[in-house]
Amino acid sequence: MKQTFNIIFFIKKDRIPKNGDYNIFCRVRLGTQKFSFSTKITTKLDKWDTKSNKVTGRNNTANKINNDLGNVKSEISQIHDRLKIEEKLNSINDIKNDYFGHTNKNHYLLETYESHISKVQTLLGKEYSLSTWKKYKTTKTHLLNFLKNNYDREDISFRELDYNFIYEFNYYLQSELNIGQNSRGKYINNTKQIINIALSNDWIPINPFRNFKVKIIPPDREFLTSKELSDISTKEFEIDRLEQIKDAFLFCCYTGLAYIDVKNLLLEDITTGEDGNKWIRKNRTKTNTLSRIPLLPIPIEIIKKYNKHPNRIIKGQVLPLPSNQKTNAYLKEIAAICNIKKNLTFHIARHTFATTVTLSNGVPIETVSKMLGHKDLKTTQHYAKIIDKKISDDMFTLKNKLQ
Repeated sequence: MKQTFNIIFFIKKDRIPKNGDYNIFCRVRLGTQKFSFSTKITTKLDKWDTKSNKVTGRNNTANKINNDLGNVKSEISQIHDRLKIEEKLNSINDIKNDYFGHTNKNHYLLETYESHISKVQTLLGKEYSLSTWKKYKTTKTHLLNFLKNNYDREDISFRELDYNFIYEFNYYLQSELNIGQNSRGKYINNTKQIINIALSNDWIPINPFRNFKVKIIPPDREFLTSKELSDISTKEFEIDRLEQIKDAFLFCCYTGLAYIDVKNLLLEDITTGEDGNKWIRKNRTKTNTLSRIPLLPIPIEIIKKYNKHPNRIIKGQVLPLPSNQKTNAYLKEIAAICNIKKNLTFHIARHTFATTVTLSNGVPIETVSKMLGHKDLKTTQHYAKIIDKKISDDMFTLKNKLQ
């Protein structure tokens, strides 16, 4: 059965450019299939004739634009005719791949990924954290193993990517590696960032993953209750390492800082505000957003406690902290001594600051969001949901008692 084939040019009037130059798009149709792309040729809106698909006028500018559009149409038509003669025209993707393959055949997914990882590595501590770099490395490893497993190859060109590729990659992460929903989402989002590089460089005309939705399930954020926080605060440890970890943990419970931000916290990050009180003003390592935190009495006392510590004198560090791994191991000891059944980690201090210390005591969520250094209020709202659930659970318990 003969399939209709046509090529038209159009502009998108709903996308108003700042300079008034509208991109001219090309739409190729084969039967019921079609694809569109930007020709990177521009014109003014009042110069475009929608009926003839051309620029009006007979000046040099108009002639050049129309000739360039004619060349695009001619090249696509020739590809269509050749594929048809060679009996290789099975779908419109054959035309699309052939047309864009002339300029993009040397650009590959993992090759570009490796280049991106190298750039991230050079910007460690400036724009990216070590954990981000490691996640990119892990994603690349998963992609490589997926390609070997499903395609029997070690790389794939961008023009070969489609919706099925990301769908199968997600299925591979779930079925073969048993990776959870949120971790899979992070790996797929990392891959999408590389696709965005290809889109920005015009290596592919359309995002092949545009219809794939990444689902992230908000995690349950564990935090300490007022009693648990008090049990740790009032406990004095004879072992210095446990006492130091307790102090650092409490410091974060009342400031909301993450482990890496406390480890890197210097005296110069603590300033006197216009209100005459001490403030922490420091960019978060993870997001590079500014956290502005007025210091409460407890963290001020903890800071004074370590005035003569060698780390303070030599390096200017506010608090002494070992590695994150050792810190969390010592917190397990503290939890056992204080009879706290929760899996105590350093990050629970940040959650405790957001819930037990601030939101539960009526601090507005917008203020909490600023102190935590969140880019989006939605991130902070997860803590508010936790507070709502706690209220609901407490009232349910009260209801049962009354009955």
